[in-house]
Order: sequence, then C-alpha cells, then structure tokens
Amino acid sequence: MSDTIMSILMLTGVLLTGGAVLVFRGGDRRRALLMLIAALVMFANVTIWLVPVK
Repeated sequence: MSDTIMSILMLTGVLLTGGAVLVFRGGDRRRALLMLIAALVMFANVTIWLVPVK
C-alpha cells in the first residue's frame, strides 16, 4: 500500500514540475512558483518516508 502511495506522490511531483514549466512559459510566474513548491514538498515527503529506521 505504501509503495503505491510513494509512486503516486513521485508521479504527481514530476507532473507538477512539468506543469510549472509550461505555466512559467505562459507568463504566470506566481502559479509556476507555487506548483514548484508543491512538487518539492512532495519529493521531501517521499525522501523522509524512505529514510531507514532502526
């Protein structure tokens, strides 16, 4: 179950990053920045969840 959630979070982060690039090219910098921040938060969550625990 958690592998599925991790995969969905990673895919969503990649899609948000790509969408941010497209929105940035369209001229809406604020929305692009917010999309990039959301993607970074998702990548950080996956990184934190994957840290090994003793």
